[in-house]
Amino acid sequence: MATFHINRSGTSLGTFSEDEVREGLRSGKFTGTDLGWREGMATWQPLAQISEFAQETGPGAAPSPEPQFTGGGAITPTATIAPRSGLPWDDRQQRGILRAFFDTLIMVLTRPAEAFTVMKREGGVSEPLIYAIIGGSVGGVIYFLYSFLLSSAQLLGSHENPIMHMMGGGIRPLFFIIFVPLVVAISAFISSAILHLCLMIVGGAKQPFETTFRVVCFAGGSANPLLVIPICGGLIGGIWKIVLCCIGLARAHETDTGRAVLAVALPLIVCCGGALVLGMMVGLGAFGFPHH
Repeated sequence: MATFHINRSGTSLGTFSEDEVREGLRSGKFTGTDLGWREGMATWQPLAQISEFAQETGPGAAPSPEPQFTGGGAITPTATIAPRSGLPWDDRQQRGILRAFFDTLIMVLTRPAEAFTVMKREGGVSEPLIYAIIGGSVGGVIYFLYSFLLSSAQLLGSHENPIMHMMGGGIRPLFFIIFVPLVVAISAFISSAILHLCLMIVGGAKQPFETTFRVVCFAGGSANPLLVIPICGGLIGGIWKIVLCCIGLARAHETDTGRAVLAVALPLIVCCGGALVLGMMVGLGAFGFPHH
């Protein structure tokens, strides 16, 4: 069943199932002029004009609001997407932090195009950063514990005492658990700065740095928990994070996908190109200067 994002006068009312919206229209919680959007719809539309709710709103429902004028020109059809309803994480006070986190996690991982279309472009860096820290800490800590327990288990067949190894190495997991939120936060700012710069270089930065930062936080906070998957979690999480960043930058900045992909790939291209040039210089130096 489709999930609808409801917006009233630029304020998000949250995400609801089709049955919840229908019941809300009957009870008066929603009105026919409230804007709704679901995956597959090109723009936000008044609930009275959405076919699923035609019976609840009836023929006498209020018509669609007239286009607003700013600066002498009417808002274009694409501007109807402007009142972004936000991700479930923005409704965590009503949903509860755990439900809001998992709802956002599932939405970003399974429906990234929809998620980054409704994601708010602005609103501060603290909320997306908290989400990124939670997701990164969960994935990072569990992945580290996997590795630590695996290395300890391998010692069972060696001459080293595994008990002493775990006692001596117990400080490492403790320090890692303490510092992983800090590492996640620093990485989010650095990654966002690099991606935004690359997006500016390729001409795809239509929004400020904060928009890129929010994309990076929600992409990383959703992909990093995949590290809990044994053995291949790191590979899956890394690849999917790249995919989420490409989709997120394209949707949030409303630029074409090619520019977003190029911006994400540009740091890798620069690093590989620099390594290649350095290798060639070392090789030429070795052949150009004979040893005595």
